[in-house]
Amino acid sequence: MTDHFDTIDRLDLVGPPTALQEMPRLRAALESMGVECPRLLVKREDLTQTAGGGNKVRKLEYLLADAKAKGADTIITAGALQSNHVRQTAGACAKLGLECVGLLFKTVPNEAAAYEQSGNVLLDGIFGAQIRTYPATANGRQVLDEVLTEMNAAGKTPYIVPVGGSNEIGCLAYVRVVREMLDQVGPDMSIDHIIVANGSAGTHAGLAAGTALFAPGTKVRGISVLNSDADKVRETTAALASATVALASPEKAVSISATDIVLHDGFLGEGYGMPTPEMAAAVRLVARTEGLLLDPVYSGKAMAGLIGLIQTGAFSRDETVVFIATGGSPGLFAYIESFNGALAEIEATST
Repeated sequence: MTDHFDTIDRLDLVGPPTALQEMPRLRAALESMGVECPRLLVKREDLTQTAGGGNKVRKLEYLLADAKAKGADTIITAGALQSNHVRQTAGACAKLGLECVGLLFKTVPNEAAAYEQSGNVLLDGIFGAQIRTYPATANGRQVLDEVLTEMNAAGKTPYIVPVGGSNEIGCLAYVRVVREMLDQVGPDMSIDHIIVANGSAGTHAGLAAGTALFAPGTKVRGISVLNSDADKVRETTAALASATVALASPEKAVSISATDIVLHDGFLGEGYGMPTPEMAAAVRLVARTEGLLLDPVYSGKAMAGLIGLIQTGAFSRDETVVFIATGGSPGLFAYIESFNGALAEIEATST
């Protein structure tokens, strides 16, 4: 399997393996609250080396390799207005000399100036992407068809990168990450649980595929941050994971069903991109104990989920849990209102 997997085309956008670090001060802070806390590690996917970092850069290594192999000169992708994925795609395209068209949908009911002008949307423009915005009610399929027609008429060779980079090609990246983490911990340590945000399902699916192939004793736990229909999310994630296994290891008959997908759906709040008090508290706690910035849409809610699971006794103290830090800290600047307490603390200490 290793030989076949390593023959799949991949560009180098990530750089060397991202760090796998202990989180001892976070663990101590949680234990000080009277809860039993497992060993906590963080996989620093925020430190990938293109476009400000993030987990989507991993997927783009495979997706843009496929695009270049097919002769594409223009990449079309989509996401919400503050999409981490579109920002990372824009930066990767700039690095590779590809044109990028980003279709941004106003799916989050937030009209604050910071949300509409700062954070990822500001960086999209700096990277030179052609950004087009649409209301939440727009028909995504119709918009995409119109843009494809336009690009073809202009003599371009377009390639569609799916939302979140979440197809079986993109998900190969997190099969690779599972193998990378196993190399980092070595033979004397096991990874009992992996915690990851589940939005477009791709990172969770890739990790599920990777553990099915390389570490069947490791449980991947997704924290739902996009869709409130947990059954549908499990089905989507399982289908994507199965397709990824088939692409990564066509000679292995590994089946992944919806019942194999562990999903925690109690940390979404009012919806995708909508802040929760638990998210804001988790972002502050991790920043102040580990110097690590999470984002308000994905990793902040995933960390809130991890803390909630620890508080309810989901793990024993002798287990090892790896948290996937997926990046996205530019999004913090779009959610100023969620962190007004932190700003008030700064003002109080300066007077």
